Amino acid sequence: MATRIRMQRKGRKNYAFYAIVVADQRAPRDGKFIEKIGTYNPNTNPATVDLDFDRALDWVMKGAQPSDTVRSILSRQGVYMKKHLLGGVAKGAFDEATAEARFESWLKNKQSGLESIKEAEKEAAEKEAQERVAAEKKANEEKAAAIAEKIAEEEAAAKAEQEAKEAAEKEEVAESSDENDAPKAE
Repeated sequence: MATRIRMQRKGRKNYAFYAIVVADQRAPRDGKFIEKIGTYNPNTNPATVDLDFDRALDWVMKGAQPSDTVRSILSRQGVYMKKHLLGGVAKGAFDEATAEARFESWLKNKQSGLESIKEAEKEAAEKEAQERVAAEKKANEEKAAAIAEKIAEEEAAAKAEQEAKEAAEKEEVAESSDENDAPKAE
């Protein structure tokens, strides 16, 4: 029986979640499978992979053919590196302890690379947030200055109007007093 290591789609619409399964090549994508060896969640950043490493290695060593996507996942998780090193042990190029040491150093190097990427993304997000806050403060200050200027203009206009009104009242009082000062004609 030709076996494939592939992904089964789970999850709701527009929120895919995949199970990594070993299945007969002729079985439908989301149908019958032999064994579930892990999960893959592309909705997180970075994508979350939960893999039973030993079972995946066992199936790859038995000859199960992974799909392209699963092959890249297995490669990133180190299954193919481990297979490569075990092939060297089988040929007698080096012993099991050396293979394990090489695999551990490769895995440590891979982990540090991923951590540096996560750290860089975190710093970029913090910097972007600070820039957004600074831009928002600047915009708020500009709005406050515009509002203060508008209020000052309105107060100046109201003051000018009040002065004009008072001047008009003084003129009326002056005109009415001129009429009262004149002698009455008989």
